[in-house]
Amino acid sequence: MIPSSSRRTLAALALTVALPLVTAAPVHAQKAAKGAASNIPSPASILGWEPGTDRKLPSWKQVTDYFTALDKASPRVTLRTLGQTTLGRPFLAAFISDSATLANLPKFQKIQRQLMDPRQRGQATVASLVAQGKNVILITSSIHSTEVGGFLTPFVLADRLARAETPEAREILANTIIMLVPSQNPDGVDIVGDWYRSSIGTPFEGSTPPVIYHHYTGHDNNRDWYAFTQKETRYTVDSLYTPWDPQIVNDIHQQGSNAGRIFIPPYMDPVEPNIDPILTASTNALGMAMSWRVIADGLTGVATNAAYDEWSPARQYSLVHRGARLLTETASARLASPMNIPFSALGTGRGYDAREATWNFPSVWPGGTWGIGDIVKYQTSASWALLIEAARNRAGWLESYAALGDRALSTEHPWTTTVVPTAYVIPKAQRDSTALQRLLWTLQHGQVDVFTGTDGNYVVPMNQPFGSYAKTLLERQKYPNLSEYPGGPPKRPYDVTAHTLPLLFGVDVQAVTSTNLSMGALVKPVAEPTYRVAGLSGTSRKRIGIYASYNASMDEGWTRWVFDANKIPFTTMHDKDMRAGGLRAKFDAIILPDQSAAQLRRGLSAPYPDSLRGGIGEAGIAALKEFVTAGGTLLAFNDASEFAIEALGLPVKNVLAGVKNTDFYAPGSLLGVEVDKAHPLAAMFTAPVPAVWFEDSPTFEITDPSKATAVARYQAAGDPMLSGWLLGGAKLNGKVAMVDATMGQGHAVLYGFRPQYRAQTNATWPLIWAAILR
Repeated sequence: MIPSSSRRTLAALALTVALPLVTAAPVHAQKAAKGAASNIPSPASILGWEPGTDRKLPSWKQVTDYFTALDKASPRVTLRTLGQTTLGRPFLAAFISDSATLANLPKFQKIQRQLMDPRQRGQATVASLVAQGKNVILITSSIHSTEVGGFLTPFVLADRLARAETPEAREILANTIIMLVPSQNPDGVDIVGDWYRSSIGTPFEGSTPPVIYHHYTGHDNNRDWYAFTQKETRYTVDSLYTPWDPQIVNDIHQQGSNAGRIFIPPYMDPVEPNIDPILTASTNALGMAMSWRVIADGLTGVATNAAYDEWSPARQYSLVHRGARLLTETASARLASPMNIPFSALGTGRGYDAREATWNFPSVWPGGTWGIGDIVKYQTSASWALLIEAARNRAGWLESYAALGDRALSTEHPWTTTVVPTAYVIPKAQRDSTALQRLLWTLQHGQVDVFTGTDGNYVVPMNQPFGSYAKTLLERQKYPNLSEYPGGPPKRPYDVTAHTLPLLFGVDVQAVTSTNLSMGALVKPVAEPTYRVAGLSGTSRKRIGIYASYNASMDEGWTRWVFDANKIPFTTMHDKDMRAGGLRAKFDAIILPDQSAAQLRRGLSAPYPDSLRGGIGEAGIAALKEFVTAGGTLLAFNDASEFAIEALGLPVKNVLAGVKNTDFYAPGSLLGVEVDKAHPLAAMFTAPVPAVWFEDSPTFEITDPSKATAVARYQAAGDPMLSGWLLGGAKLNGKVAMVDATMGQGHAVLYGFRPQYRAQTNATWPLIWAAILR
């Protein structure tokens, strides 16, 4: 059990967290007094056009201007700037409810925390808290900036609620507190919007930008929900999730164009085993109610139980933090340009055929013109359906929320389907103290309580409000062996299958089952680690180039983040820089992030402008050969290794090339390797369990040992899978995971994995540093 002194500390911390969210009552009272008489600005009054108008996208300044004006005019809206984005734009959240609720947000936040955590209830009963509380709903949109409906739907929702002209709107305001985030990637609103506006009337109108649309992560910015590397993730987690832990999260997205018009949960299998069944069931029930109402609104092409699963906490953060997650995915157009999609062009989605009516796709869309107005209409209809369903069953949602709190502290652990240890022990003595600090900081940032054991080590008990979340991150995953049909190919997961932090970070963690576990005090919040690499951080002695394709690679962005976080100087290289030659005079090391050989070689093609086409090309390949031969070091991550093998003529082959996925499949897993500690490239490697991030990766065989050596290889026999999903693991036996190949005076280092995967693999970062420092 958690000591009573620690419980009091937690309660005090919870109240401290609440303080920044206090709304000044006198100011809000002034708004309320004049709100009824003032003119609430319409979206069109700020934008100059109605949201959903073809070929029109807002700038982030226009988004900010609208919500600022709405805040000033409406007593039902309070706007907050949570911080500055990566590129310096304001990150916004609008709190929307009736004026009396907004004037007393600290009261409702305290009720929310008491319902969430039984230890904070004191003399208050669940019945009294439910009678007073509100259904707290977080609406997030536009994290993926090419999903441009998410820029616009928040305008429509906020306008409807601020005006409160219908009984439904007033019912929503009376029973809920809505935290509306107009975009989780404000920088991307302008990156995509500026590119789109420049493309109108050209052959490349409606194309995606030739850069990733989040400075570091691109489309991967919704894979950061347990690593917390990005500012934007932290604003949502620190200022919205952690103080409130909403009952419901409405996450607005877009998907491909040629299947259904919108996806609404239930999700497909599998379900992450540590998600409480109450949350799975509530997500299913609310999703089906939304689908019912959307179809009743006359909208067709609604798919449920399709395409998206309930596995990774990188996307399902709310489901391991007490909130039902209602992901909606609406069909895209050509950004804000309409497209014609004949019925014959519709195809299959995962779990349904868009041309046939089935139980989970009951109303077929007939095809036709599809544009930004349709996207906004579908997103608004689904979001409104969620809000009214949540408002009408306020008490039921709060009662269920309180039950989740009680179950979290139950010794029977009804929140999981797998065996639960008493606790996880994290030894204080670790080979990499920075990785240990990162693990502690990451757990605490996700509201996990960490204690000091009587032996001085760290203890994470499972009997705590977010013990299920801690278990999710600390245990090894066993993704089920699913196939499309008996004897058929593997059923592709929506994302990756592993998220074991001890293996990713390179920290020793032990599960214990002792019933007499003794703990000391709650560990105070650990500072975020500061990364440094001797010989590289600060003023580097090495000149490093990181290649950025115009066929933009998220892996390139993550590579830059890792280098920036470690304060390692580098130069971004584009196609023209490669083709210009003379690379050895400028660089000591060049990095090719994960990207296919074809994309690296050819880059973009028509309809993009000539200045962006062509990739590295033959001239760039010749320049890379000259660079390595003259003494440079080329580092090729994951699939880029195949490009390096072909371009440089290395004595290495990928033994998995052409292998069918029925024989071998690893869609994102942690695999064990044997690292040659005597090799100079392994000199800085310290992970207690050597593991690499394998995601449809190459695996090598060295054809000329006099010109290439193995730095890391897979075990000679047995299954190397540590966490995730691996079919046909025997095909890796004895094969090489990392190669150091010599060429002239230089080296080409091939990584058959992603050594800086999503900025999470601290364990394998040293394999990068040693190659550069050689």
